[in-house]
Formats: sequence, C-alpha cells, structure tokens
Amino acid sequence: MGNATGVEITGPLGERFAEILTEEALSFLAELHRSFDGRRLELLDLRAQRQADLQAGGTLGFLPQTREVREGDWRVAEPAPGLEDRRVEITGPTDAKMTINALNSGAKVWLADHEDANTPLWENVVQGQLNLRDAVAGRLAFTSPEGKDYRLNDGPRPTIVVRPRGWHLPEKHIRVDGQPTSGSLTDFGLYFFHNHLATRPYFYLPKMESHLEARLWNEVFAFAEERFGRPTGTIRATVLIETFPAAFEMDEILYELREHSAGLNAGRWDYMFSVIKKFRTRGREFLLPDRDSVTMTVPFMRAYTELLVRTCHRRGAHAIGGMAAFIPSRRDPAVNKAAFEKVSADKTREAGDGFDGSWVAHPDLVPVCREIFDGVLREKPNQLDRLREDVHVTADDLLNVAATPGRRTETGLRGAVSVGVQYLDAWLRGTGAVAINNLMEDAATAEISRSQVWQWLHNGVVLDDTGEPVTKELVERIAGEELAKLGGDLAAARDLFMEVAVADDFVDFLTIPAYERMP
Repeated sequence: MGNATGVEITGPLGERFAEILTEEALSFLAELHRSFDGRRLELLDLRAQRQADLQAGGTLGFLPQTREVREGDWRVAEPAPGLEDRRVEITGPTDAKMTINALNSGAKVWLADHEDANTPLWENVVQGQLNLRDAVAGRLAFTSPEGKDYRLNDGPRPTIVVRPRGWHLPEKHIRVDGQPTSGSLTDFGLYFFHNHLATRPYFYLPKMESHLEARLWNEVFAFAEERFGRPTGTIRATVLIETFPAAFEMDEILYELREHSAGLNAGRWDYMFSVIKKFRTRGREFLLPDRDSVTMTVPFMRAYTELLVRTCHRRGAHAIGGMAAFIPSRRDPAVNKAAFEKVSADKTREAGDGFDGSWVAHPDLVPVCREIFDGVLREKPNQLDRLREDVHVTADDLLNVAATPGRRTETGLRGAVSVGVQYLDAWLRGTGAVAINNLMEDAATAEISRSQVWQWLHNGVVLDDTGEPVTKELVERIAGEELAKLGGDLAAARDLFMEVAVADDFVDFLTIPAYERMP
C-alpha cells in the first residue's frame, strides 16, 4: 500500500487493496482534497442557508442573476465517443457479480454505482474500484458461494459511467492532514487515476443543489485533465437532476459543465425526496400522498421531466429518463408480467416525450427498454433534434405539489415504515440495493419513506382511511407490528429509522447517521 505524505488509511487492508491504494493514487487524492475540499464545505453551508430560508417562508425560482445564461445561445460539447447512443442504461453496484451481469446485459451504458445502490462499507469502496479496473481490462471473473461462474462475454460491452458519492458524504477511512476526505473526490479520484488511459473516464454526478456545485465539479475535472496531460473534455459527466433546487438551474448546470457535459438525467426518486425535504415544514402546500400515488404523470413531476428534455435538447445535451423501480420475477409469472407492463408503459411515455434513453435496474428489462426506444429512434442514435419547443414550464408549475391527487393512509404509512426498516437493515449489512415487494429499493426510495413519515408526523396529518392523527406513538406501534411480521433481528435498523423519521430535527440524509454506525 502507498504511503503518501499526509495521508492516513484507517480501514483494514483486504486482499489486493494495495493495487488501488498506491502511493501515487493516494497522492492524487491528497491533491484533490487540498485543492477542493474547502470549497466543497462552503457549498454545503450554502445548502443549509437555503434550507433555512425556505423554512422561514422563502421559495424556489429561476435565478435572476443567471438570466443571461438561460436566455443565451450556447451549446454543450458534442456527444463523446461511447455516449452518442444511450437508449438503454442499466444501473447497479460494483460488486463482481453485478458488474459482470451489467456488462453482459446488452445495455448501451452501465451506471457503475458507488452511491445510492451501494453502501460505503470500506470493503465495498476499495473492492468496487478493483472490480472496475479488472472489468476495464476485460479480466473480471467471479465464482459464487454456490459454485456458479460469472465471466465477461466477448463482443461489445456497455460504456461504463461511474456514479461517485454526493458532495455531502465523507470517506472516513482515508484522512488527509488529519481530516476525512470527500466520498465524491475519493470515488472520482481513484477511478480516474487507475483507468483514464485504459477507458473513457465518464461520470454520473448525484445530489447537486446548484450550478455552483456543478462549477466545482468542472474545476475538479479540469484539474485532473491538466494534472495527467489529458485533453479538455476527456472527462464527461451526466448530472442527475434529483433535487428540487436543481430543477430551477438546469441551464446553469449544463453551462458550468459544458465542455465536460454529457447531459442530464431525471432522478425521479431522489427528486420526490427532495421535494418533501425542502418544504417539510410548510404544511398542506407541499404534503404528498402515499408514495405509490405519486406517479410520473402528476403535475409537478410532469413539469420537471418535460422541462428537462426541452432544456437539454436546446443545448445539444442528452436527456436520460429515470428508473422504473419495478423488477421482474423469474419465479412468479404474474409478478413478472405486471413488472414488464409497468416498465413498458413508463419507457413508452419517456420515449414519446423525447428522452434519448432511460434506466433499468435488471438485465431482463434491457430488451423491454431497448425495443421501445428502437421503435422511436429507428436508425437515429438519439432524439436531440426534438427540441420540444411546445413545452413552457413556469416556476409555479414546478412548485405545484398541492395538485398531486391521492390519499394519505395507514396502508401507506405501514409500507413506508416497513420498507424503510428493511432497507436500512440491508444497508447496515453492506447491501445498497435490495428487492422488497417486487420493487428495487435503494437509498433514494428509502429516503422517500422516512421523510414522508417525518412530514406527516410534523404537519399534523390525519389519515384519510382511519381518521387517526399521525403521532410518534402511532409510528412506534406500527413499527413494532411490522417488525413482528418480518421476524429476525431488525433492532438496529428500527432504531435508526425512528431516529431519522420521528426526531424533532430532520437529518438531511439518512446515510449520514447510518455511515456513522458502519465500521
């Protein structure tokens, strides 16, 4: 293992970890930390200031100070090699089995996830980088405990696009000058350092709340390219528009990253979570019904996705659709049929709206998504020529949460508690994406569950089906009843869920206290 000046590794050294944690790689991480971590922390403070403004009665809107950017005539860089055609993208964590399955799936792009579908268990952080490097080299293989062999197929493979952790998460096992490093810079830095010569260094950027955060990423990219003598634009990044504030700064985010931009993605699940979080104390104006009722066709979600397509295509950038959480079952034909129908309807809507591609979470759904986009694209690689000039979305349209139909029910409350506890149990054990009730749950969907419980509790919601007010005592009783149904030792997950779902203070991300509990 490396011994870079000022760098301390506090995590245990697993097999082959020294191949990733070399002195040169750690020195690069130290350079990134010393150059950019101070600004990262300042931007997190700006998030907190905006949240305080919203809770004091403020609102969100298009920024007057960046009006010239929105109205200007500019475009991002042309699509980079391997990213011209993105009609179907598969997502998943970077463990060996999932990596091989994703690269053998037939998708155009694989989102290699170090964020919501992963947990930052130290072993996952470093082993994931090893798996990525082995995959890029074409030598990754895996044998399951049951003796099943997994190998990379010959022939074309998806373009790898790595999603690092968001700006808010630290990496506590790597310290520079006595301070924990940024999870974002760690994930980016290790992947770029080990692979920028062997493959195209492409990234998905999560959880950003402003164009200033995109500017910081652009500065990181420019620094890395100059440091290693790579041409400007070698690095490309797709930004997930998955926070409420970012929806009002899409033009600005593309502008900040323009020479490094690969478009925007409609990160729908985190977006719903962010809507709740940002206006969590604002009563009826921003209360959402049961999670299952908030579909992509409700007014505020429709406005967000249509504006995303229009904004991207006006600037020559790809617009990528979101994740359909439904997953097929190879054991239950009825579940399988329902999942295929729901995913098909979701992707048909996105393709018809002008998206250039979309996400799936399971290899069996790749052909479903591909067939739908094939039917719209035909011989074209994308729909960048569909400018959607018919779309006119106002700030009021984006903020129109109150028009969302649906009820707030005990069934919905029970589902939120049960899913939240089950997911946190998996997360604490090192698994970041888990199938629950035939849906793929990750940190984003778990955030919806716990934030909705908090919102209902702290805004005096009375359940529509039972007439019972949502209280801490009701949530605790439901948690006990749901855990009794599940069985097993879920005490740690239950305690964590209650901490982030019913406490007086709202924790910005449930993964922060969860990470503190992780070795």
